[in-house]
Amino acid sequence: MGTENQQIHVNDAGEGWTWLLLLICLTTTLGTTVPVGYFFGVLNAPAELIKSWCADVLSTEYDTNSDENQLNLLWTCIVSIYLIGGICGSGFSAWCSNKYGRKGSLVISSVILMICGLLFTWCRAAKSLEMLMTARFFGGIASALIFTAQPMYLLELAPATLSGSVGVFTCIGVTGGILLAQIVSMPQLLGSEENWPYALSFYALLVLICLLPLMCYPESPRWLYLVKGDVAGSAQALRKLRSHQASVQQELDELEQTLALDNKSSSMCQVLRDKELFLPLLLVCVFQATQQLSGINAIFFYSLSILTSAGFSTNSATWLNLGLGGFNLCASLLGPLLLRRFNRRPLLMCSCALCGLSLAGMSFSLYYLVSSEGTALRYVSSVFILSFILGFQLGLGPIAYFIGSELLEDAPRPVAMSMGSLFSWIGNFLIGMCFPLLQSVWSSFAFMPCMCVCIFCLILTWRYLPETRGREPKDVKPLMSQGLRSKIN
Repeated sequence: MGTENQQIHVNDAGEGWTWLLLLICLTTTLGTTVPVGYFFGVLNAPAELIKSWCADVLSTEYDTNSDENQLNLLWTCIVSIYLIGGICGSGFSAWCSNKYGRKGSLVISSVILMICGLLFTWCRAAKSLEMLMTARFFGGIASALIFTAQPMYLLELAPATLSGSVGVFTCIGVTGGILLAQIVSMPQLLGSEENWPYALSFYALLVLICLLPLMCYPESPRWLYLVKGDVAGSAQALRKLRSHQASVQQELDELEQTLALDNKSSSMCQVLRDKELFLPLLLVCVFQATQQLSGINAIFFYSLSILTSAGFSTNSATWLNLGLGGFNLCASLLGPLLLRRFNRRPLLMCSCALCGLSLAGMSFSLYYLVSSEGTALRYVSSVFILSFILGFQLGLGPIAYFIGSELLEDAPRPVAMSMGSLFSWIGNFLIGMCFPLLQSVWSSFAFMPCMCVCIFCLILTWRYLPETRGREPKDVKPLMSQGLRSKIN
């Protein structure tokens, strides 16, 4: 497929998209990143039902009568232990990706998610809070493995011209998972008192359906060649993916040149001590943290309270919340087209700018809405929420997931992706813990710190991020070798 054709066109000649590559992108997204998004969104609707069950279990099984504050503390632990699991999983996800391969890590995470699904299904019948907490914790570990391995797997399977297109599947999967969780956990479906355990474990069906084909897919050719030293296996994987001998031989020659540079896998200590890797590692970590601290999760974690404070009824807010999830998914589908047509730097800067402006507009419109009670401002605040979601999906949403694979070469890449995942989970944890406190003190202006994070990311992108579209990491590396003194132009 020529570079002038920017649409997803399947080409069996081995150039651009092939049927196998497209199938791998779709099934790994449905079976790995959609469940991650599902974990993020599934607890919102049945929260009160699960709290009531927790109170019953504490009373009957532990002979403990809990008040509202104790129940809220327990609920905070149930929600946040998933994020703690993600932080812990990020600590060894790079090792796992190097030891067992990109596909191997995804298979391991899928098995863990299946076990978590069984624990969710039976926790109510067993009257076990421990089963619920354990499933949430190990679900976080599996999600951390996915966030490290899945973007690398797709980017290392695809030709260089498709790096942006395959990179957005991570963001699309997470966004789609959040929407799926909102739909499945509705009271009319599985979000009822009898069925909420099945709502928590519904994602396991997707994991089970996609696990068998995942095990049959080829492993990353780059990992096979550069880490395992399996030249024959790498060539076989490339022949399956490209179906064109000329392109296969060209990529094998490039891998041989890379291996000749002693580009072996690096440990975390080696990466952290390398001064030339300081700036790309900083960018990866900041972009991943900004993705969470920008306010996107605050909006979806607390969207019902935000919409009701904007004057909508509870029923209207529920449906509007579902509409926001649908809009979020539709906006994420623009990613493959935008990233094929436009450079990373302008997309990321426009994204940060639009997110910052939208957060400021949202804060002031909600503030004046409370003081004036005008109905027009109700819709103005809704427009700012939509513009923020659109701005997020322009760059911060998709680019943060895969920019590490475009900035760093093969050796330090798993460590960088693991570090980025760690900062992403920490940012998510901080939002979950701190935003309710900010909201109680600053009311509608709780989003202003998120606006400042977006502005900081805009400045950092403008000053330090080199353009990576259509360039190999080895070509980008010299532009960042001087750390904060680097000049990208």
